Amino acid sequence: MVTESSKYHYEDVPNWLKLPEHWQVREMSGVAIDSHDRVFALGRGYNPVAIFDSDGNFIDAWGGDLFERAHNIMIAPDNTVYCVDDLGHRIFKFTPDGELLLTINSQNTHTDNPTMTARGQVVNRVHPPFNYPTGIALSPQGDLYISDGYGNAQIHKYDSDGTYLFSWGDFGTETGQFHVPHGVFVDNEGLVYVSDRMNCRIQIFSADGDFVTQWDDVHFPDNICMDKEGIIYVAELGGLYLKGLPIDMRQPAARITIRNRQGHILAEWHTPDPRGTGSFFAPHDIAVDSTGNLYIAEAANTYARGTAPPSWSLLRKLVLNPRNQP
Repeated sequence: MVTESSKYHYEDVPNWLKLPEHWQVREMSGVAIDSHDRVFALGRGYNPVAIFDSDGNFIDAWGGDLFERAHNIMIAPDNTVYCVDDLGHRIFKFTPDGELLLTINSQNTHTDNPTMTARGQVVNRVHPPFNYPTGIALSPQGDLYISDGYGNAQIHKYDSDGTYLFSWGDFGTETGQFHVPHGVFVDNEGLVYVSDRMNCRIQIFSADGDFVTQWDDVHFPDNICMDKEGIIYVAELGGLYLKGLPIDMRQPAARITIRNRQGHILAEWHTPDPRGTGSFFAPHDIAVDSTGNLYIAEAANTYARGTAPPSWSLLRKLVLNPRNQP
């Protein structure tokens, strides 16, 4: 681990997650925490939504036969669960027990290019919602923001009933443009943070989509979360595997950064050898519980082209070292 402040020294909890034999997944694309500090993990397999307690004990799993490919998960203050199905071009809303409450379907005739944009390819024009959506966030007012990133370059805003309001964005590198807007997050002031992955930056907008500022010291960001103190945690995918195999060691490796509201890095961690047993292959999503513990979901099988060890941790738990608390 590399840090700038001992206040943010974390310890990895080995063998934390206790997967039941019947819940077979290759990787986890999302993680979210409910108001009871239960961990909702989004896996790529049958019954993709699995629930664990804070000690990693399995509670339940649901969602089978609904998803084409699970991509992102978000939990509202009332504990309703929102999921993104990227290949299905839709958004689901569930009760905590898995009852389907709402589906926001695509309005779009999708691109006929199955390559998508996930590893740097571009589609020639922006599309209406959705074209391989990637992330979802909820504002304090109850509005939904959806990043449409793998076959599109826009952020879409919906009201709480799933009614489409407006979109913004285009392909490119200028402010307000995107190249794989992979994740979206809304803070308690209503600011919208977009993980603009292939542009290696996080862009920040007003609730109406007006550009505010950006952080451009990010290593291919996937998603962010924020704790109750306003500290921001960023899952940065890195670029080692973006062009396939063999890996490109000239690109930055995956890492996790801890930042203040201005984007200044308070701490970061990675490993000296990005191919070693302690590295992050593909931190795809990140969540923080009420006590400051971090959970990191990894999509290592897809991103690392199957080269990640079979024993690789699908979902890590990192505990803040109590010896370093002020």
